[in-house]
Amino acid sequence: MIQDTLEKSFGFSNFRDGQQQVIEQLVSGNSAVAVFPTGSGKSLCYQLPALILPKLTLVVVPLLALIEDQLGFLHSKGIAAASIDSSKTHEENLETYRLVKSGQIKILMISVERFRNERFREFLKQVPISLLAIDEAHCISEWGHNFRPDYLKLSEYRKEFKVSQVLLLTATATPKVIEDMVAKFSLDKESVFKTGFHRHNLHLNVAGVEHKNKANFLIEWLSSKRGSSAHNCASSIVYVTQQKTADDIAELCRSNGFRAAAYHAGMGNDERTAIQTAFMSNEVDVVVATIAFGMGIDKSDIRHVIHYDLPKSIEGYSQEIGRAGRDGLLSNCQVMANLENIHVLENFVYGDTPERSGIENVLNEVAATDGGRWEVMLNRLSVKSNIRSLPLKTLLVYLEMLGIIKPLYSYFAEISFKQLVEEKDIIDRFSGERQQFVIDLFNACPKAKTWHKVDFEVLAESGVKPRDRVVRALEYFEDQGLIELKSKTMIDLYQVDSNFDYSKTLNELEQLFSSKEIAEIERLENIIKFFAGDKCLSQTLANYFGDDSVNRPCGSCSVCMGRVAQIPGGEQKKLPERDEFIQLIKPLFDLIEEKQPQFSLSSESICRFLCGLPQPAFTSLKANRLEGFGALESYRYKDIRGCVMELGYS
Repeated sequence: MIQDTLEKSFGFSNFRDGQQQVIEQLVSGNSAVAVFPTGSGKSLCYQLPALILPKLTLVVVPLLALIEDQLGFLHSKGIAAASIDSSKTHEENLETYRLVKSGQIKILMISVERFRNERFREFLKQVPISLLAIDEAHCISEWGHNFRPDYLKLSEYRKEFKVSQVLLLTATATPKVIEDMVAKFSLDKESVFKTGFHRHNLHLNVAGVEHKNKANFLIEWLSSKRGSSAHNCASSIVYVTQQKTADDIAELCRSNGFRAAAYHAGMGNDERTAIQTAFMSNEVDVVVATIAFGMGIDKSDIRHVIHYDLPKSIEGYSQEIGRAGRDGLLSNCQVMANLENIHVLENFVYGDTPERSGIENVLNEVAATDGGRWEVMLNRLSVKSNIRSLPLKTLLVYLEMLGIIKPLYSYFAEISFKQLVEEKDIIDRFSGERQQFVIDLFNACPKAKTWHKVDFEVLAESGVKPRDRVVRALEYFEDQGLIELKSKTMIDLYQVDSNFDYSKTLNELEQLFSSKEIAEIERLENIIKFFAGDKCLSQTLANYFGDDSVNRPCGSCSVCMGRVAQIPGGEQKKLPERDEFIQLIKPLFDLIEEKQPQFSLSSESICRFLCGLPQPAFTSLKANRLEGFGALESYRYKDIRGCVMELGYS
């Protein structure tokens, strides 16, 4: 059956390494973990079983670009697959809901954030699911290089929707992360399938290049790869850290005759899509990009991946070079290494660590519930605690792990509907108790000219409850084309155990974030050691991910070729004098005194202001418009911290 499906539905005659074992595991009714290198065909491990398993396969994917790429492939094979996402119109999502309910869709793809949608969860309760497949599953682990708090809840969603089987897919999991993934989903070690990590066709090269020489080095390197074509070169990705660098280097490449384009998160969706399409169709040869580019790219003939700036981690580097040479042909992976901009990567890490005062602010809210229920509007809590959105989500997850809060459900603070037919026509569709329920529902909703707001408090007082029945009824009306729904402002509801040791919890949370900060800084130190090392790069990389099958030097990397990188830069810059420091931060103190005198300006906030690191408090105060904001962004955070402490700020 498996072989027949492979040939008839996908047009392949053979499996790649590891695919058949994982697929057999799933088809036989078990769960699996697939740890395969980037570009090795992990997606087939859920796509093929989905055609054999009796119910829906639900796939969690981290990026919209990945969803679009995989749907394009499935549709080209005539396989019934769809997504529910923000890029779709209201009508398109409604049609997808209908097709899933009727069993006409075998594969449904979503982002992890979709689970926070109250209406989507109500929909899932009506749909039997055979398999939950989780792409980039290393995001589940707080020890992974790309931990995403929402991923940590996936094991609970699996239980909530009674999904018997799960498939975890990743290319960049260390042994520690694999162990964490397996534990979170209560799987056994026998469910883990790993293939050899090393890809012999990728030639890894590292060159120490001073910052001032990087642009020339890049142009000379790309020019040497042009071959017989005077104007074009093979498909190449140049990775940079900052958006401005992407724009500048793309322009430099164009001025030197390359068909090049920049790609980064600062561009609009349409512009990014156009660049990706042009790259896939070989109208653009060189894309200069931040890490926003690549996750949705399944282009087999990318010959060159160049790191103009240092990657953030060995895991990130591995994922990015894995986009080269998927056709098995020789491909070059070049790193231009120097330490002159290492502070940029370090500062991102420090900027995401919550201050103790921010953690206290959140704990005060938790304690104030007195054992009751706690409603959290993330943006509002972010501003109040001065903790950025992602670390705030992580903090809430830590509180869950400590047993202090328990997520109950999420709901929209506001749901409104517009009638597409007369109210009487809707009521007349029902009889008995159901008709009375619908009458009471409409009577309790404040009427407006077009949109009617659903007031759940008024509904409850009028005897129209529970809330989930109201939501299901409205969903049904919309599904039948009787109304149009819209919703906004998500609220997460938690049950609170207020009998916790406040001081102990505060210290524990502060230590968790401190450990996370140290681990992220160690990742940066590890990548520098890796690039400056005198051991075979391919062998060292494979061993890092627990693949000890590469037991001899590759013979083709820059180290094996006798070119051990000497990485320049990293010298400590002379910091401004005391009076200059005071002058730079004075406008910030003046602004706070004028606008928000109750805000306590800590040493960390001062450091982040000088480094140009955004904070919710700065955004609300418009402090990022002050002259001193980012004035010392070219310095290392820890050096600025030392100076600020010397000034007596705490």
